[in-house]
Amino acid sequence: MPLKTRIENAIDAALLRARRGSAPTQLSNALFYAMKPGGARIRPTISLSVALACGDDAPDVSNAAATSIELIHCASLVHDDMPCFDDADTRRGKPTVHKEYGEALALLTGDSLIVQGFDTLAQVARKHPARAAELMSELANFTGMPNGICAGQGWESEEHIDLSAYHRAKTGALFTAATRMGAIAAGQEAEPWTELGARIGEAFQVADDLLDALYDADTIGKPAGQDALHNRPNAVSEYGVGGAVKRLEDILGGAISSIPSCPGEAMLAEMVRKTAERLTPVMPASTAAE
Repeated sequence: MPLKTRIENAIDAALLRARRGSAPTQLSNALFYAMKPGGARIRPTISLSVALACGDDAPDVSNAAATSIELIHCASLVHDDMPCFDDADTRRGKPTVHKEYGEALALLTGDSLIVQGFDTLAQVARKHPARAAELMSELANFTGMPNGICAGQGWESEEHIDLSAYHRAKTGALFTAATRMGAIAAGQEAEPWTELGARIGEAFQVADDLLDALYDADTIGKPAGQDALHNRPNAVSEYGVGGAVKRLEDILGGAISSIPSCPGEAMLAEMVRKTAERLTPVMPASTAAE
């Protein structure tokens, strides 16, 4: 089964569980709206790719790990877009959840998706208790404080911001979770997979900073110029455009060398190369040459 199909089937199952019984219709619809269509599904793809590279001896656990990460990611987008943060009108080329359903339902949607992420892992706990418990702990660490996406958002309220720590938490956290949780789901140690996830996460943040600085909303499918508008720390203001492009290339180059030895090492290297191709072509040729 193709990875994309496997991911979408697992996400659909999680959404159906959220809509069971006498669930409120509008909130149920908002959950589906926030998750579908889901963009590239990069994080669950990375998680499943690592699990496959490590043997994937428990596919139900691998699916749960990948799905839980995507649920948390989509929850963070719903919250990030709200007026108290970015006040964004569009996401993935359509109105944001708070524009479509109102702020109250948007808040509840993000909260519900977070809970659903942990419920997804709980579904496999009876058959695989040790792995499920470890996965829940990982997901909590990379969602909340002190190392997760909540911490990343919290850095924006600080007077003095550590750019590296900010990027590791805000964007890198769920990529690191993806590689570590993919390994755990397949019964392997998480720590050797930390660097790969961190590097991919940092690369995505730098690429996102460049997109935000150089392109318009129609091109990227969400509001542009947000870093400058909200005076947020970013790679472009730190290194300049040319420096940020070079930083992106260096990070992706190092990601391949960080892949631990495993049966699927070659497959993972190819995945990172495709990730690099997906990120680097967004730069105008004239910009990349600066």
